[in-house]
Amino acid sequence: MNKLIDWKNRLKKGHMFSIIVGLLIVVAILGFILYKKQREYRQASENSYNAAFFELVDYVQNVETYLAKSLISSTPEHGAETLTNLWREANLAQAYLSRLPIESQELENTEKFLNQVSDYSYSLSRKNIYNESLSDEDFNNLKELHTYSQELENTLNQLSDDLNTGRFSWGELTEKGTVAFAQQVDNISKESFSNLEENFHEYSGLIYDGAFSEHLTNAEPKGLTGDNIDEDQAKEIAENFIGVENIKETSNLGYFENATISNYGFSIKKNNDETVNISISKKGGHVISMNANRDVNTESITQEQADEKGKQYLESKGFSNMKETYYLKQDGIVTINYAYNQDNVVMYPDLIKVKVALDNGEILGLESTGYLNNHQKRDISNVKITKEEAKKNLNKNLEITSEGMAVIPTEWKTEILCYEFKGKVDEREFLVYINAENGKEEDILVITNTPNGTLTE
Repeated sequence: MNKLIDWKNRLKKGHMFSIIVGLLIVVAILGFILYKKQREYRQASENSYNAAFFELVDYVQNVETYLAKSLISSTPEHGAETLTNLWREANLAQAYLSRLPIESQELENTEKFLNQVSDYSYSLSRKNIYNESLSDEDFNNLKELHTYSQELENTLNQLSDDLNTGRFSWGELTEKGTVAFAQQVDNISKESFSNLEENFHEYSGLIYDGAFSEHLTNAEPKGLTGDNIDEDQAKEIAENFIGVENIKETSNLGYFENATISNYGFSIKKNNDETVNISISKKGGHVISMNANRDVNTESITQEQADEKGKQYLESKGFSNMKETYYLKQDGIVTINYAYNQDNVVMYPDLIKVKVALDNGEILGLESTGYLNNHQKRDISNVKITKEEAKKNLNKNLEITSEGMAVIPTEWKTEILCYEFKGKVDEREFLVYINAENGKEEDILVITNTPNGTLTE
């Protein structure tokens, strides 16, 4: 009997041992599979980053080539083609630069340089398209850009050698490991990419009227006036804007320094338990946005009445001479765009959006970023052609229904004074903008009228 029990015990132990061995084998196999998958993933990421980097190198080389060609173009036609190609290659270089696992601050100047090459070349290509020759200043700017493009190309070629010799890998740059390893990787990345920024230490950007000019991108918002305020002052402004008598409670949401306009945020509960979120600029204490949410189930006022309600509201808040432009209705609320009107010239960059409830005309929202960024007194005296001369540059098939003047923003963050013509062709409505200085056709917008609003594209 004892032998039988002993045999059973040995059998059980052997069985448990087999189970344990089996589990260890399974764990080992799963571990190997996971390790293999991780290696495959890392290799795929490495390959992807390598591909992006070498595409970046190729496009930067093309940028340098087209910049060189632009310096010797002798005709506007050829110049336009060269500059358009330059614009495309610089854009593609930016796209592949953004795919690399590198902190943006490490490549801030490099990115800024490619941005400026892209936008400046596009700006100059429009000159050529209109058969204008480039000025000496234009060529000097292109020459400067070409010099920096050569430096960028040389540095990227050195980085290519570092990659090919295994000095660092992209996987290491994104690896999250021990503090020591992370520090090592950090040092590698800083050492490897510092030259990119050092090569641009004297690069200050060109001064021209195109996008990403230093005086435009780094300029203080023009509509922000007054001194900086603290959180308590901002809270007082927010409560006065809503109406202290209407407020039950105010909560601070925090300070947002990295926003388009640095601001203090507040959440205000009104006596009727409605919640209003409002942001106040640090500089000057201006209201950037206000938004209240409530259901609107009926429409009791007309669009014209809503327009007037919005205009009266803006007037009461210190925004005078505002003209309604476009609107959009949704869920019983109409959002109306108002643009500043200076001497009967519509300033489209100075835009404020107002939300009006169509049941009782209550103002539910305001957004003034465009106005605060751009509002200023403009010199609108630079009119060199008459309205009749401008009309000669319109398509003969356009049936004009209204005409006026406007300042329009450009994609390069500049402004152009134009004649604004509204008209129809085959029952489609258009807005056509003719440059008031040189008669060029600057833009064409298609107007779409829907039951819910007037839109442009």
